[in-house]
Parts: sequence; C-alpha cells; structure tokens
Amino acid sequence: MADLFAWLLSFFFVIGVLGIILFQLMCLVDLESDYVNPYDSASRINKAVMPEFITHGSLCLLHLITGHWFMFLICLPYSYYNFRLYSRKRHLVDVTEIFNQLPWEKKLRIFKLVYLVIVLCVSIFWMIWTIVE
Repeated sequence: MADLFAWLLSFFFVIGVLGIILFQLMCLVDLESDYVNPYDSASRINKAVMPEFITHGSLCLLHLITGHWFMFLICLPYSYYNFRLYSRKRHLVDVTEIFNQLPWEKKLRIFKLVYLVIVLCVSIFWMIWTIVE
C-alpha cells in the first residue's frame, strides 16, 4: 500500500511540474503574440521557476527514498540540469533579452514538456503495475 501511495504522490508531482511548464510556455506564447508586455511575462515566468525546481527535486528525492531506482535515474538528468542553471544563475528570464531568447526559451520548455510527458507515462505504467500486483 505504501508503494501505491508513493506512485500516487509521484503522479501528482509530475502533474504539478507539467502544469508549471505549461504555464511558462503559455506566457511565452502570449509574449510572442503581443498579448502581454515583456516585463509581465518575465516576472510571471520567474515566479514559476523556483516552484518548478523544488517540485521536481522533491520528485527525484521521493524516488530515491522509496527505492524506485529506474525512475530516479530517469529524473536525475532533469534535476542536474536545473541545478546547473541555478548554480550558474541562469535560471531566471531576463526582461531586456526576452525577445532575443524567445525561440530558444520556447524550445527549451517544449523539450521539458516532452520529457515530463514521458516520465508521466512511465509513472502511470508503474502505478498500474503496482495496483495489479
């Protein structure tokens, strides 16, 4: 039963990170469509960056504590990438350079989105496997 609870918690963490990434992507699309100014878009994205990092770090730690080594190894590169961004102080979007970096930031968020959808599918598979077992 504890294993099932861990998978459910993992599922909700992944859904939370997916929601944060989708929010950031929508802010970038709104900026590209000129619905919002660069300052508002950058401040919204920057407010969502740390919760994304913390939630995904918690997900990685959850898999480590519960002994789900495969999922931990799947989540580790994303956590390492987030740690590198934070340690180099490149995790925040710059207001003055947001238009120049817009295509790159969108590609980055889409890559993160695809990666997290794969993690979600694997997590759902293991959760169902645990229920059936």
